[in-house]
Amino acid sequence: MATFVVAVTGGIASGKSAVTALFEARGVVVADADAIAHAIVEPGEPALAEIVARFGAEVLGVDGRLNRSRLRAQVFADAQARAALEAITHPRIRAGLQQQCQSAAGDYAIAAIPLLAESRLPPSQAWPWLRRVLVVDAPPGIQLARLMARDNIDATLAQRMLDAQATRAQRLALATDVIVNDGTLPALEAAVARLDARYRALARNAA
Repeated sequence: MATFVVAVTGGIASGKSAVTALFEARGVVVADADAIAHAIVEPGEPALAEIVARFGAEVLGVDGRLNRSRLRAQVFADAQARAALEAITHPRIRAGLQQQCQSAAGDYAIAAIPLLAESRLPPSQAWPWLRRVLVVDAPPGIQLARLMARDNIDATLAQRMLDAQATRAQRLALATDVIVNDGTLPALEAAVARLDARYRALARNAA
């Protein structure tokens, strides 16, 4: 049972997935907020029923599953609607992450939380069980180039996507640890190895 939990976050195209994959390769359990967010709105889940009650049956597809594009159209046009959706989903996501992390075998676990800096609540309130926050950082120019290549989009759209997120400074303000992902894969592997050793030592000392 892992009671020492490290959050991993970062901006779009910073390399969060690469970092969490490297931790997994070292035997660390990674709980993914995005995966839990999808699971809690599957047909039959209470969160989906609450979403339908709040936003109407038009947010469902013909297969009874959540139509994310229809829901997104409502939510991003209305701040109150977005807050209502977050009130339904965010507590469940946090609870799911905590349960997965704390039931994990090993010295410590990773909670992958892409939008940690975008939370309406400070991490100390929303995530009091987190011990450290690892921010995967990349210079803005590198992020932009990666995002354009990854999604096959132009610079204007890529920049809009970057601007919609928390700023680099806001993310770094939350960090207890930082990986600057602006180099080679071996360099990234070495950075993860150093942090893995540090987290194992901290977790054992905290036990």
